[in-house]
Amino acid sequence: MVDTVENLKAAFAGESQANRKYLFFSEKADASGNKQLARLFRAAATAETVHAQNHLKVLGEIKSDKENLQAAINGENYEFTEMYPGFIKQAESESNPAAVKTFNHANQVEQIHHKLFQSALKDVEAGKKLKETVYYVCPVCGNTVEGSAPDKCPICWTPGDRFMKIT
Repeated sequence: MVDTVENLKAAFAGESQANRKYLFFSEKADASGNKQLARLFRAAATAETVHAQNHLKVLGEIKSDKENLQAAINGENYEFTEMYPGFIKQAESESNPAAVKTFNHANQVEQIHHKLFQSALKDVEAGKKLKETVYYVCPVCGNTVEGSAPDKCPICWTPGDRFMKIT
């Protein structure tokens, strides 16, 4: 029998996925010139975020900055040491190069996130305020860098001027 905690976890996952899916649908609707449909998808995505956050709060999974960083480190570590290597191997065995490529990109970027979170945790544990910086994210592979975008993404070779600035 499934208990309420497992239901909350499943609901969080579902609401989180719906949020992202609706945002992607919104981008497509915008590109198609269907502005009102894009707006509807964005509104629904925002509502799904509210639901996901409420479920996570009830689960008690939003904690101190230190605990949240450790949870992020653990999650990223799992992704690049266990999850993605298995996914890559399976996609290779099925001769699915598009899946291999997207899994490899994500796997490499999760290692970067892991290091960024570890660095932040070290500062938080030392009682230091994190250095003020901007981040740049590659729109193709998700590569995340501090300070300034590279000339070309070292993971997927996307030109640096296409990176998204996160302030």
